[in-house]
Amino acid sequence: MSISIERIKLCEIRLPLKEPFQISSGIATVRRILLLQLTDAEGISVWSECVAGEHPNYSPETIDTAWLAIRDWIAPRVLDRPFATPSELHHELQRDFRGHNMAKAAIEMGSWAIAAERQGKSLSLLLAGTRDRIGTGISIGIQEDPATLVAKASQALAAGYRKIKLKVKPGADVDYVAAVRAELGDAAPIMVDANNAYGLDDLDRLKQLDEFDLIMIEQPLAWDDLVRHATLQQQLKTPICLDESITSLERAEDMITLGAGRIINIKPARVGGFTQSLAIHHLCVAKDIRTWCGGMLESGVGRSYNVALASLPNFTLPGDLSPSSRYWERDIVSPEWTMDGTGMVTVPRDEPGIGVKVDVDRIDDLTHRSQTISS
Repeated sequence: MSISIERIKLCEIRLPLKEPFQISSGIATVRRILLLQLTDAEGISVWSECVAGEHPNYSPETIDTAWLAIRDWIAPRVLDRPFATPSELHHELQRDFRGHNMAKAAIEMGSWAIAAERQGKSLSLLLAGTRDRIGTGISIGIQEDPATLVAKASQALAAGYRKIKLKVKPGADVDYVAAVRAELGDAAPIMVDANNAYGLDDLDRLKQLDEFDLIMIEQPLAWDDLVRHATLQQQLKTPICLDESITSLERAEDMITLGAGRIINIKPARVGGFTQSLAIHHLCVAKDIRTWCGGMLESGVGRSYNVALASLPNFTLPGDLSPSSRYWERDIVSPEWTMDGTGMVTVPRDEPGIGVKVDVDRIDDLTHRSQTISS
């Protein structure tokens, strides 16, 4: 049962955020989102999402480079070509083709959804997911003062979130985290995420974060620097979690060998799709490395792929899988993603494919440009 993609439709939509979201590298108020509709030779149609942002601040990729990469380089490699499995398609996209992981992932992950639809399975089951419900964390952007951050963190804890991630940067870190810990208490599940905002010159400041019994410090140093992360981890009690640094199985192996971190945030788009995500997951099981699934301000389409991946057994830490209402007044899927009062998201394991219906009329209303590519 091979997979043969016959047509790829690209759509850029613009989805306003309910409130501005700030990390160390910038502020987002509207999310430009690249959606893909893939149709195979038998007429099965699925939606996927390219999570690249508007600017090259999280990774070198952007929505505009991804559009070009899919149109000019990826589509010609996959259209009207039979692939026995999604992993075979992944390997074709790696052959003599460097980078552009998020663009590749949008096609590769969509091919997994096609395979799931054809087999009448949920994406979770196809990936060998084992859980019906998964824990949910929240990511809180950088706030103007500690008091504002405390208020938002308190609301998140009361809502049931099982992990509270505080975005930090120099000058909005130690005092802010101290205030949250003092208000929420010693048992509150708190972590911080720096998005590369620090250097080893900030060692004294980073060591102060050890005082707050954090679950982890995510990606404190440069996105491509494993050696300095290894140096830093030797100085900290708190586990370092790597996100941007892990772009492949080999990078995960290097992290473990160097001791550059103790936790990995597996974002499937960052590593080129599910084939690499599964390989990293299995490596982490073998090496006793904890994993979790982070978010990229996805729409409900992108969220469906993350939920399916996070149902695998080694995703033992709550993921950034907030409900649709956390970011959007109205999502583009139904049912919208929700979370119960205990911070759990239900995995749609009984529904074929991605488990939600895509609101095509809403996508049409939000579309700023589109292009259909066929052979």
